[in-house]
Amino acid sequence: MSASQSGGVRGSVKALALAVALSFPPGPAVAQAAGNPNLNAQLLIAAREGDAARVDRVLAQGAAPDARNRVGKTSLWISSERGRLDLVERLLAAGADPNLAALDGVTPLMAASYSGHAVVVQRLLAAGARADPVDRMQKPAIVYAAGQGHAEVLEVLLRAGVGVDTPYEHRLTPLMWAAGQGKPDAVRALLAHGARTDLRDDRGLTAADIARQAGQDGVLALLRDGAR
Repeated sequence: MSASQSGGVRGSVKALALAVALSFPPGPAVAQAAGNPNLNAQLLIAAREGDAARVDRVLAQGAAPDARNRVGKTSLWISSERGRLDLVERLLAAGADPNLAALDGVTPLMAASYSGHAVVVQRLLAAGARADPVDRMQKPAIVYAAGQGHAEVLEVLLRAGVGVDTPYEHRLTPLMWAAGQGKPDAVRALLAHGARTDLRDDRGLTAADIARQAGQDGVLALLRDGAR
């Protein structure tokens, strides 16, 4: 294989880390929504600090459930990323939009999937969160779950009907992401749901090829067994 091809493979298996860095920037709680700006800011701060009593109080006082900080994160987004099901429940009950993405296109479902909060993922789906959107890095929730190795999240998403073999940017499937990142639990979960090992990305590489070139020998045996 040429040096340029090898470099492309290394880039593909490292791209998730870059996506995370770009998709989850920090930002102060500066509200950008209708309603009382002070209450909106208080709601974002309360969500960031995990203060359930304060969340209840400022919602009751009229804070907008979908108030956003300067990078577009809502209180639901923040609570989903942190796995705070209690706050997620409160915010959804107050009318928070489960599909309202941050400015980079990352949705609450993507944030919860990346962080490995399967129960929150399930709750967001039940509230109408869509699993098909992609962020500005062209990655959906299932790619974040696969690349981070969150098998329980994958189970929830796959049971909800997300395609196990759907190709995303560069025709990379969730199995390819899990293999390239060396995540055996995720590989097992995807294979158990029938993920194909013979699919190839836009460089002609299978999941096993990507794992091999990334030095992820631990998942190669799993992929070989899955190919039988």
